[in-house]
Amino acid sequence: MVKRFNALFFYYLLTGLVLSVQAQHTNYKLTLEISDNGRSLQNSEFELPDSLAIYQLTNRLTDSLQWQGYLNVEDSLVFLNERNVRLLVETGPQFDWLYLEEGNLEPWMLGKSGFGRIRFQEQPFRFGDVSQLIGQVLEAGQNQGYPFIAVNLDSLTVSENQVGARIKVKKGPWIAFDTLQITGDSRTQSIYLARKLKLLPGEPFSQKKLDQALVVLGNIPYIRLDGSPELSFQNEEATVYLPVNDRKINTLDGIIGLLPNEVEANKWLVTGQFDVQLYNVSGKGRDYLLNWQRLSQYSQNLRVEAKEPFVLGSQLDLGLAFSFLKEDTTFLNREFNVKIGLQLAPKTYLSFFGKREAGDLLDVSRYEAASELPDIADFRFNNYGATIDFNDVDDILMPKSGWRGSFMAGIGNKRLVENTALPQALYEDAKKNTIQYYLQGNVERYIQWQRKLSTKLAANGGEMYNSNLFLNDLFRLGGLQSIRGFNENYFFASRYLYFTIEPRYYISDESYFLLFSDLGMLENRVTKRPTEWPVAFGGGLSLETNGGIFTFVYALGEASNQPIGFSYSRIHFGFTGRF
Repeated sequence: MVKRFNALFFYYLLTGLVLSVQAQHTNYKLTLEISDNGRSLQNSEFELPDSLAIYQLTNRLTDSLQWQGYLNVEDSLVFLNERNVRLLVETGPQFDWLYLEEGNLEPWMLGKSGFGRIRFQEQPFRFGDVSQLIGQVLEAGQNQGYPFIAVNLDSLTVSENQVGARIKVKKGPWIAFDTLQITGDSRTQSIYLARKLKLLPGEPFSQKKLDQALVVLGNIPYIRLDGSPELSFQNEEATVYLPVNDRKINTLDGIIGLLPNEVEANKWLVTGQFDVQLYNVSGKGRDYLLNWQRLSQYSQNLRVEAKEPFVLGSQLDLGLAFSFLKEDTTFLNREFNVKIGLQLAPKTYLSFFGKREAGDLLDVSRYEAASELPDIADFRFNNYGATIDFNDVDDILMPKSGWRGSFMAGIGNKRLVENTALPQALYEDAKKNTIQYYLQGNVERYIQWQRKLSTKLAANGGEMYNSNLFLNDLFRLGGLQSIRGFNENYFFASRYLYFTIEPRYYISDESYFLLFSDLGMLENRVTKRPTEWPVAFGGGLSLETNGGIFTFVYALGEASNQPIGFSYSRIHFGFTGRF
């Protein structure tokens, strides 16, 4: 008994020392004497700042002794004078468990709570163990359709410092979820939102699912919870009422230009950009994206994406994507992507993908006299992998605090395709089939210092490896979405890492001024050029209007082929209409 007690005492001795260290002035000296039936167990002294600290220490020590099974503990606090206090504690005997019977616990409750008789036989009686067991039974019942479950100890007996008891459970009525009710102005269909939040009608009521649903709700970008959810029970059914409103997240913007065609006389060149992002189409969580861009005679890119949630009534989402990139007269890349996703946890989304990538050399005339395989070549790359996304920010669209991240890994077989317009001798020593892998990840941390001031910290990295890498294989960086101060897709990289520091001053919920600095490291194994260390910095603003978001960023960037200077500065601006 004494050995068990000493460990507890030294814990509270440390607690008293922490209080003493935290105080700038010590006004009281406390003499503590702990005994058991007149036999001294511990004597110690504490220096405490005030009388409140004395009473706190007394209550904590008494409560802990009772929590550990000293049910008859008594204490006496005596103020000897203005500075000296004496605390006498008589522990009494420590009670042990005689037995704890499972009572009317059902088999599924036993499994969920981890109850075992041997755990309580001839063991010290501790309220903490009992409280933990009761809490586990309550949690199990509340998550299996019994929200009104009650648990207590029955047939309690105390004899010769031993305690015996039996667990008694009152389950109450079994409750199932009813149809989810949306009380806001959202056009989202109730059945879709119920599947998204895993609150399907007819399933057993679960407090855990309900708590997790509110977390998932905060990670859905196209709706917002405006108000407090409500829960009602009637006719053995639980109805959840969610005041959900739609957010303006759908975007439509673009610009079309007509320029004289410098290549073909008496003809016009159509240039421009067009973006469409549609979310929660028909209120069923369907998402569509279209992006087209053409800024010169020979270069343009296109990306189309679609997502269908809960395919065939399952919890799986199906995504399809196609992208097309034509890099002047150099090469043409296409990519087709199929993705299967699953909400793994309220803040975590896991997806698996399969990609078919193809690259083709366009202008072969420049390589007719080549003596070795060019840096750009024809290839076919089938690869598979997974992506995991984690989101724990205060607002998924305009975060000011929290963090989020995404990590992707892929691997597959790449086949080198011989171009009939090039000498066959160039391919004799080249490996036709190779394994290629790639990794990409990003982490963003948002720190809110004051109501209007926050900072975004971000790290992005990626690596690609293959014995037959080509320029049209590599990652593309540069522009507003990566390293600012450079043109879009300015850099080719087989390995990259860059950091971003971006302080923001908010003038409204979605309008802010910003300063930024991007610092990166880029490697290109194809050209074997020295490692690039691009640096970019600048400022700008993001302004919310009735029709959408206006963005303006002025950036200066420095790299090996671009010195720093106002003549090389970049202005990124645009207006994104939202509806």
